[in-house]
Amino acid sequence: MHSPRTPFGVSPSVAPRAWLRRGDLAVFRSLAHRTWPGAEPVLPRLSRCADHGLLWFGVAAGLAALGGARARRAALRGVASLAVASAVTNTLGKRAVRRERPLLDAVPVVRQLSRQPFTTSFPSGHSASAAAFATGVALESRGWGVVVAPLALSVAASRVYTGVHYPSDVLAGAALGVGAALALRGVVPTRARFPAPSRTPGRAPALPDGGGLVVVVNEQSGAAATAASLVRAALPDAEVVGCAPDDLRAELERAAGRGRALGVCGGDGTVNAAAAVARAHGVPLAVFPGGTLNHFAHDLGIETVDGVRTALTTGDAVQVDIGRFRPGPNGPEGPEGPSEPVAPGSPHEPHGPFGPGEPVGAYGYFLNAFSLGVYPELVRTREYWAPRIGAWPAGLLAAWRALRGDRPLEAEVDGRRRPLWLLFVGNGLFQRVGPAPGRRHGLADGLLDVRMVHAGRAPGLRLLAAAVAGPLTRSPVHAARRRRKVRVSGLAPGTPYAYDGEVGYARSELTIDKLPEALTVYCPAPKR
Repeated sequence: MHSPRTPFGVSPSVAPRAWLRRGDLAVFRSLAHRTWPGAEPVLPRLSRCADHGLLWFGVAAGLAALGGARARRAALRGVASLAVASAVTNTLGKRAVRRERPLLDAVPVVRQLSRQPFTTSFPSGHSASAAAFATGVALESRGWGVVVAPLALSVAASRVYTGVHYPSDVLAGAALGVGAALALRGVVPTRARFPAPSRTPGRAPALPDGGGLVVVVNEQSGAAATAASLVRAALPDAEVVGCAPDDLRAELERAAGRGRALGVCGGDGTVNAAAAVARAHGVPLAVFPGGTLNHFAHDLGIETVDGVRTALTTGDAVQVDIGRFRPGPNGPEGPEGPSEPVAPGSPHEPHGPFGPGEPVGAYGYFLNAFSLGVYPELVRTREYWAPRIGAWPAGLLAAWRALRGDRPLEAEVDGRRRPLWLLFVGNGLFQRVGPAPGRRHGLADGLLDVRMVHAGRAPGLRLLAAAVAGPLTRSPVHAARRRRKVRVSGLAPGTPYAYDGEVGYARSELTIDKLPEALTVYCPAPKR
């Protein structure tokens, strides 16, 4: 008994698949015979440049070098999305559907690639990588996404133009790439998906056009020169003063003494110094992101000069906590004598960074985090190599060396002695960003975010496992706690520590606590 046939001569069970194949082949041949004006000198070369993701790695490097913080996040998300899409395409897609490549008899020789791919055809890996990268970039920055999208479309079109893929291969690859970027966003949310940081309102004068504001610029911070020019354009009445790192403290003191508010343009270390001076003089602080990382500014929701200008115009400000550790970088006695406080109002009273009664040098302060273990070593290596090879390559080199460490830190934390790869103390609770801690939801919660990575073999794997475990959890390699004070003792003299990207050297003991709502910072009101 014969099975029923369709008008095309195939059984109903295979008819849809056959129609799709015939339609796919018909479109492929039609495009092969069609003339593409201007494509011949461009698309084959573009297709080759996209081999192994090299084109997208170059675009990501350009975004990171030329753009601001949002561009760097976009580049990182684009590369991560590409990695996910490439892994799925090559390990699952091509093995599940073993489709042969198109025959090249209909494709003009001038279009064909000099090296033909040897893997299966479905789905298109180049299209998946292009779509994943462009989507990842657009999720972080729509503007940069618009710039990258035409390039991604051109790479996808080049795969049909050169005859190495059917149109359905390209469409499936593009859909897979978009899906990979969206799936990654579900695990590691974009900054726009975070709730607005909680705010403790502060009192600060409104300074339209920057009148009464003195801004000190660290001329050696990452993007300070560009940011300083934007500050001058946005706030014509502000006084903008540039200085070298060695003159930063003195220049900040002079600026705070003659202005109604102190502004600072630089990275986290520069902002740390400005916070101490602003608090000591009782003036509010305006932070203009101008460094490499700018964690504090970003946690406030400040990414552009325009955001700070808006806050200065309206007088919007918040109160933030300041982390404190003792002894400070200058030792327990500080540069001005013994560390015991002197009675307020005494003519011999030393004025420390946070006003009367607090001795100079007895304390160190941090706005973001304090750490012992592998991170201070990472910072030291990064600072050594950054002037020689650039900030981002130096950071990668420093991370690689730190994760290969073979000597854990020996310390007693809150009365219990243990070997550690890392002790991290955050100023405020860091929220989970996918598998790792990231942005702080509040900067005036009165709490320290304490995390420890226990010592053992393979520090890199242990640090990764601790990141995956997330905040406020326990695991065999990781512990996280909320504290108001932390005591660390039993340290080897000279043990390095890091605070806001700066490095100091400990005595045998450290005490870490907080000054609640100790600093007033200009911050734009959240959008409704």
